[in-house]
Amino acid sequence: MTTTPRTTPAVDASASAHTTPAQARRQYRDGLAVPSSGWAVGFTQANLVVLPHEWAYDMLLFGQRNPQPVPLLDVTDPGSARTALAPDADLRTDLPRYRVWEDGSLVDEPTDVVDLWRDDLVTFLVGCSFSFEMALLDAGVPVRNIEQGRNVSMYRTSMQCRPAGRLSGPLVVSMRPIPASQVVTAVQVTARMPDVHGAPVHVGSPSSLGITDLASPDFGDAVDAYDGDVPVFWACGVTPQAALMASKPPFAITHAPGHMFVTDVPDSVYRQP
Repeated sequence: MTTTPRTTPAVDASASAHTTPAQARRQYRDGLAVPSSGWAVGFTQANLVVLPHEWAYDMLLFGQRNPQPVPLLDVTDPGSARTALAPDADLRTDLPRYRVWEDGSLVDEPTDVVDLWRDDLVTFLVGCSFSFEMALLDAGVPVRNIEQGRNVSMYRTSMQCRPAGRLSGPLVVSMRPIPASQVVTAVQVTARMPDVHGAPVHVGSPSSLGITDLASPDFGDAVDAYDGDVPVFWACGVTPQAALMASKPPFAITHAPGHMFVTDVPDSVYRQP
């Protein structure tokens, strides 16, 4: 595997929170490669999956059959690098970091994919749990990964998604430590946002999901829990990447875990009354 060297410059959390989506995307386009959690607060973020047209129906069906981990927000025409979620954005350059896959193996993690773009590629934009983090904060629920300046913790589970054509694989979850007294609030808040993963899939015992060590996430960073915190697990948009590893399409592009596409759509659009 060849991997583009990582650079993670220090970023002022307050400044990044108050950027507009266009300002955030411009910084990513200019080469800033940092997790997007806490950026452009109040605007929806999305996971990215790009596949050849001949695999597009399988991906569309995978999302339809597994709506909690793969809530589809937009699907592009073949070859298009534009999305209705941010009409002025370029999907080839405007994420902080990408992943490139060949036959199910990760081969690179560049900061743009202009040279890899093809006319047969179809892009799927999938809802992201970063979009409900502000709703949690507004409800008084702490978000430890933002507090600690870390990427969210993500884990493969022992639960299998429903297969779709040639695509199959395990459910991936994100985990946030939540004070026990606020778990009910966290469930109620996120349940109102099904297009960005909705309510948790599990609260409490990681072993029930086949997770053996919270300190060793499969993706993202380990996030410290405080006294009285309970691990709460949400379906995660990295699930398609696990399916790519298992199903081995010849070529694919995704976001790097935690390095999302920041859209122009307010989170409130995906928040039910």
